[in-house]
Amino acid sequence: MTTENLLYLAAIVFTIGTIGVMTRRNALVIFMSIELMLNSANLAMVAFAQQRGGLDGQVAAFFVMVVAAAEVVVGLSIIVTIFRTRRSTSVDAASLLKL
Repeated sequence: MTTENLLYLAAIVFTIGTIGVMTRRNALVIFMSIELMLNSANLAMVAFAQQRGGLDGQVAAFFVMVVAAAEVVVGLSIIVTIFRTRRSTSVDAASLLKL
């Protein structure tokens, strides 16, 4: 695949993730949409690294995946805690937890 095709794919995946974040009310769906956005950024970095012939973008993508794994652990624990207290994963119900 060419770099241009990979960037088009990354843009499409990022757009799908953005639409998912903006239109959904379920915290799990929003969380998955954010992961789509991170994966599209990884795809773009790897595409540019492939074009340049270096490993810089691949190393950066690896670090983004490490941060995303930590985000999954923290984010899912917060979502599970909200579900246990409110019996819903709705973002509107989570806003009621404010002081």
